[in-house]
Amino acid sequence: MLIENLFAELPKDTGAEVFEALVERPGFRLERIVSTGQATPPGEWLQQEEVEWVLLLSGGAAIRFEGETDGRELKPGDYLLIPSRCRHRVEWTATDGVTLWLALHFGAGND
Repeated sequence: MLIENLFAELPKDTGAEVFEALVERPGFRLERIVSTGQATPPGEWLQQEEVEWVLLLSGGAAIRFEGETDGRELKPGDYLLIPSRCRHRVEWTATDGVTLWLALHFGAGND
């Protein structure tokens, strides 16, 4: 068994978010997401079949859900549960460093 570190070997700013699967099993995916100032493009919404539990480890971000006028600001240590098929968007991620997320996707449609 290897000991690894979520903060090690962070990708450089590539202009795009970087998604890395850490563990994948049927109905379960744990991933590290590295953001460097990215946001969901204007007018677009994210929506997935799985439930997503997301934890912000470093940096900062705001997530807005359909029907809301303002994004919910997240700081390190904050987490939230996004139900399956819930339309949401990343309003912004910090531009002054790395925003590091840990996301768990599970149970398609069983929320």
